[in-house]
Amino acid sequence: MRRVLSRLVFALALPLVLVAVWWVSSAGSQDVYWPPLRTVLESFPEVWTGERWRGDVLPSVLRLAAGYALAAVVGVAVGTLVGSHRRVRAVCEPVLEFLRAVPPPVLVPVIMLFAGIGDTMKIVVIAAGCVWPVLLNTVEGVRAVDAVMAETARCYGVTGVARLRHVVLRAASPQIFAGLRQALSIGIILMVISEMFAASNGLGFTIVQFQRSFAIPGMWTGILLLGLLGFVLSVLFQLVERRALGWYHGLRAAARRSP
Repeated sequence: MRRVLSRLVFALALPLVLVAVWWVSSAGSQDVYWPPLRTVLESFPEVWTGERWRGDVLPSVLRLAAGYALAAVVGVAVGTLVGSHRRVRAVCEPVLEFLRAVPPPVLVPVIMLFAGIGDTMKIVVIAAGCVWPVLLNTVEGVRAVDAVMAETARCYGVTGVARLRHVVLRAASPQIFAGLRQALSIGIILMVISEMFAASNGLGFTIVQFQRSFAIPGMWTGILLLGLLGFVLSVLFQLVERRALGWYHGLRAAARRSP
């Protein structure tokens, strides 16, 4: 219990300090673009009503979930294939490096030409940016599978799907989750950017509309909501990661305790 309280204090200390600094520094502000934090917080429940949550927040989260899931499936599948076969990696690596270097926001106008301006475009944009950290981390994780472990599995007749599931993906899972963690933050950024182009709802669309109508406190509430959304998703991801990689964290803890 004491350890949990200590971790909670360390986790909340910096955010509380930053909020206090923002509160004090903006308390007497008359700048229309830099309203007092108190004004922003007071306008939060007025702006984000139940209707706006259903009409803007929920669609954004669903698009993010769909694009992120698509990127995870494609990234792990292609990364496993590329990482498992040297010749495939030699052929694909230059193309992958070229595509990875193209910033996903630049592709928004191109994707709009083929996918239109609906949810499909936004999901594809999110997936196009999220797939690269997952794919590249999967490739490196599969390449780093211990040779002794792989040979032992072969000697015991563990082949095919069983080898892929219990040996390759399990050994590569720490790096796969590292890629998934990076992709989550990229996905939130691309979710907002995609909703700023020819959208009719969503968090990005709403924040831009507040800015264009000079509803500056409302704009700041949208920015705060995005930060809170990112924090909640990060906490949920950590819970899933700890459960999925419990064996890995246990091995690391045992290694630290051993002399």
